Amino acid sequence: MDLNADLGEGFGAWRMADDQALLGVVTSASIACGFHAGDPRTMATAVEAAARRGVNIGAHVAYPDLVGFGRRPMSLSAEEVLTDTLYQVGALAGIAARYGAQVRYVKPHGALYHAVATDHQLAEALVEALVLWPAPLALMVPSGTVVSRAAAGRGVDVVAEGFADRAYLPDGSLLPRSRPGAVLQHEAAVVDQALSLASSGTVTAVDGSTVAVPADTICVHGDTPGALSLAARLRGALERRGFTVAPFR
Repeated sequence: MDLNADLGEGFGAWRMADDQALLGVVTSASIACGFHAGDPRTMATAVEAAARRGVNIGAHVAYPDLVGFGRRPMSLSAEEVLTDTLYQVGALAGIAARYGAQVRYVKPHGALYHAVATDHQLAEALVEALVLWPAPLALMVPSGTVVSRAAAGRGVDVVAEGFADRAYLPDGSLLPRSRPGAVLQHEAAVVDQALSLASSGTVTAVDGSTVAVPADTICVHGDTPGALSLAARLRGALERRGFTVAPFR
């Protein structure tokens, strides 16, 4: 089972999480590419540490929204999503080349993540960017979404993602962050949800129903309070259950 976190989400002197410590726990790092967070030096620090530890490097592409941390809906065209994705992957790939590393996957962030899950035009634009990229790129998104089907139809490898630290609605989508309880705060609840994702591909939704959420990778958000402790406890619990925690490719 792959364990991923969103990293490199500082900007200038501001730091969101302890990237160095988290990179000792996770096996894939979705690194901000400057649109919702990140700057060249923050990106380089995260990429160098990930490459040194053998952690998968992914481009965490987003809407151009530093002020809103990429979590506000925006009315971008399909062309903008395509070119913005290529721009962000290119920035991260250039830095990765310095360390003899490659960008292995793309994961949309925040509002873009939710938009491509349901919007056919935006989903196709995001996938087109991956198809155009000269090296193979996997796409890390939820299973069963519009974008996952679009990617599979174009021959792009899909890495199905489940969230250890987010609450789910009965339809398998995430409870919006604007609603209470959207982010799971208790370590035991986060670990329990991760184990359920890994062992049965299901979670318990906010209404108590069981929802299928197939997962090749499990995410712990770097900006979740206590992210490092959560990630370490989660990894230990997975390994004690007999799961090998390793990069997805």
